[in-house]
Amino acid sequence: MAWQSGLPLWLSGGTPSVRPAGRWLGLQLRLKRLLIDIPLSAMSLIVLSPLLIGLAVAIRLTSKGPALFRQPRVGLGGSDFMMLKFRTMRIEACDATGLAQVVADDDRVTPVGRFLRATSLDELPQLWNVLVGDMAIVGPRPMVRGQRAAGVEYREAVPYYDYRHRVRPGLSGWAQANGLRGPTTEIKSAKDRIDHDCAYVQNFSLALDVRIIIQTIAREFLTGSGV
Repeated sequence: MAWQSGLPLWLSGGTPSVRPAGRWLGLQLRLKRLLIDIPLSAMSLIVLSPLLIGLAVAIRLTSKGPALFRQPRVGLGGSDFMMLKFRTMRIEACDATGLAQVVADDDRVTPVGRFLRATSLDELPQLWNVLVGDMAIVGPRPMVRGQRAAGVEYREAVPYYDYRHRVRPGLSGWAQANGLRGPTTEIKSAKDRIDHDCAYVQNFSLALDVRIIIQTIAREFLTGSGV
């Protein structure tokens, strides 16, 4: 057993094992969708609609192209879905594959986009992805297919990478709540991120989701780096 920021990660033969509680994972996740994901995403879209409209207008007025950016990501069970974000880059520099990761002081990012990324406001359109069932409020962050870390595919760097797809991807997860976000330039940081995701799957509870939401608000929206 290994520990990931306070959560135990049970391993068998070097890979995450299925915990006895995991037999009820499907039921727990359905309950989570009914009690957290649908109500919170619907309410947030309504309450934040003036902000969402204002941000969309700011993007359109300051750079050419649509306000929203759509990109295929890997979701529940390894299936693809189209993830929404506010566009933060110049339209001609947008990367539909997502393989060219954004780095600090990236000249592809617009001035408005830099603010959106620093405050994580660019992620707000994903509330729609949550409402329609592509994502959850909390879960492993969705990656693009073929995502790389230190020049190596995640699946090669971490053989049990697909374990994280046992649950819906989220707006934020255990890894992000503990500061593991942004581009990964080392294999160790990639493995740490996946290990945190796997620990979340093994220890899932509604209480843990609430804890992650609180930690995310404190870390990402108040002190986010924008990378």
